[in-house]
Amino acid sequence: MKAVILAGGSVAVPGDLVSDAAQAGDEIYRLIEELYPLCRSISGDGVRETFELVNRVVPVRRTEVPTGTEVFDWVVPREWNVREAWIDAPDGTRVVDLRDSCLHVLGYSTPIRARMPLSELREHLFVHPDDADLIPFRTSYYHENWGFCLARSTLDALPEGEYDVCIDSTLADGSITYAEAFLPGSSEEEILISTYSCHPSLANENVSGIAFLAVLGKYLSTMRLRYSYRFLWSPGSIGPISWLARNEQLLPSIRGGLVATCLGDRGHMTYKQSRRGDAEIDRAVAIALRDAGAEHEVRPFVPLGGDERQFCSPGINLAMGALSRTPADEFPEYHSSADNLELVRPDRLADSFAMYARVIDIVERNGRWRNTNPKGEPQLGKRGLYRNVGGGSSQEAALLWVLNLSDGDHDLLTIAERSNLEFTEIAGAADRLRECDLLVPA
Repeated sequence: MKAVILAGGSVAVPGDLVSDAAQAGDEIYRLIEELYPLCRSISGDGVRETFELVNRVVPVRRTEVPTGTEVFDWVVPREWNVREAWIDAPDGTRVVDLRDSCLHVLGYSTPIRARMPLSELREHLFVHPDDADLIPFRTSYYHENWGFCLARSTLDALPEGEYDVCIDSTLADGSITYAEAFLPGSSEEEILISTYSCHPSLANENVSGIAFLAVLGKYLSTMRLRYSYRFLWSPGSIGPISWLARNEQLLPSIRGGLVATCLGDRGHMTYKQSRRGDAEIDRAVAIALRDAGAEHEVRPFVPLGGDERQFCSPGINLAMGALSRTPADEFPEYHSSADNLELVRPDRLADSFAMYARVIDIVERNGRWRNTNPKGEPQLGKRGLYRNVGGGSSQEAALLWVLNLSDGDHDLLTIAERSNLEFTEIAGAADRLRECDLLVPA
């Protein structure tokens, strides 16, 4: 990733990321292929193995939060691990096997080894509500139960008789695990980018976020940055809650951030605003989406959805939005075996990567400036600025907009919003004006 050094030692991602984004999209997809088969849950060795793969791409620090730890209103549950799970039909045919799909076992199933009639077994079988050929994803994290998930077509074909059932799992004191990568910048203020790490074999809804953060962190780690960047991988809900409970002292330094999920499907980019709605990150994403010129959607915050709920809870109120493609429960493959490696594509991952890079570019380069020659327009020709413009009217307009609104009260995002010019033009104009001593930090 090429970098542009700004005044004061900060670095901006350049506006044109086509070649870098394409390469990043391929890298993300290859990592998704490795992560996809692992049996993850909100705890357990599958999560730790996931973080070992992430650590190969970008160094992470793992934290174990022990069972029984109180984290705000929650208590960290017991750790779950599963080694095998299967159902054998009366004739000995294996009709369900965890080795075929991690989705086949109800998440957090208690162990069982028994023989029972189909009528009794049916009470522990879960099927997709709409598609007879899909395996659903189901869990029972906080209520002890056991069960299997299978296609309805498989269930309908099962004959009456006695079935052998095995779930070789453990549910015991242990811990949940989250991982962080921290990239220090010239400022102690942080941008937080988070994803959840608890769902097995759901390529778009879960694995794309895990891999995406790893590769994005790898690229940013090569750059000199204005802000520090913290990447967080944690199990849904209990993970962010645990991280927040253990890191309240860090919260004042977090300037804003994003929750990253569902980044590889065919849908357009969708942004769910933070609870604040008008935070810098909300405005930066809106301008990045506008400037990209592609179909997109910006939605207001609602207290439903993913881990942004925890970051935006009223006692925390971080400026955390959620930037995805199709939101989690709005694509038909959601929480089923159809959310597989065919659903996510490198070109869509590359497009998502380029959008995140645009947002980071804006956050890195935004700021308030003061015009040092505010009485009338300064004479630009004698400073060589018209020659730099080279006849481009939008570039000339950008210079005049920046000069007029750089009174210490307006940041560059505001100027981009009011002028309807691309942020890169506004930031570029500010760079040229600073070089001529026409702007100073406000």
